[in-house]
Amino acid sequence: MKILLPDGAPPSADPIFEILTKYKTIAVVGLSSNPARPSYGVTEYMQSAGYQIVPVNPNETDVLGEPSYACLQDVPQKIEIVDVFRRPEEVPPVVDAAIKAGAKVIWMQLGIANEPAAEKARAAGLTVIMDACILVEHKRRRQKLP
Repeated sequence: MKILLPDGAPPSADPIFEILTKYKTIAVVGLSSNPARPSYGVTEYMQSAGYQIVPVNPNETDVLGEPSYACLQDVPQKIEIVDVFRRPEEVPPVVDAAIKAGAKVIWMQLGIANEPAAEKARAAGLTVIMDACILVEHKRRRQKLP
């Protein structure tokens, strides 16, 4: 796991705890309606933990009872966390869209890292998490979370 904080971000003993406490809307890029896919299980857990999920996948119409959008630019509501379930080489356009959408966090799931895209997001003021599962990190902090 790697965490990149934007310039001027206050120091934190646990930036992931702060993210999970402060932000409640998660756009999930690459979310599948197939329950066997990791994106489905992770997102189902986060939804059950009280987060609003926004599916982003051009091949889906709705997932977990929420309408799916073809791309981040199509999402009408404010996005706070962009959770990425895409191959590392597909991350740069997601980062560009997240910056334009005013997202606060780019979260690349376990096994996903793209250093240039991460640095671009960090330079634009976003916190970046790479190569970490949001479900695992939430469960680690579950007893401390509100």
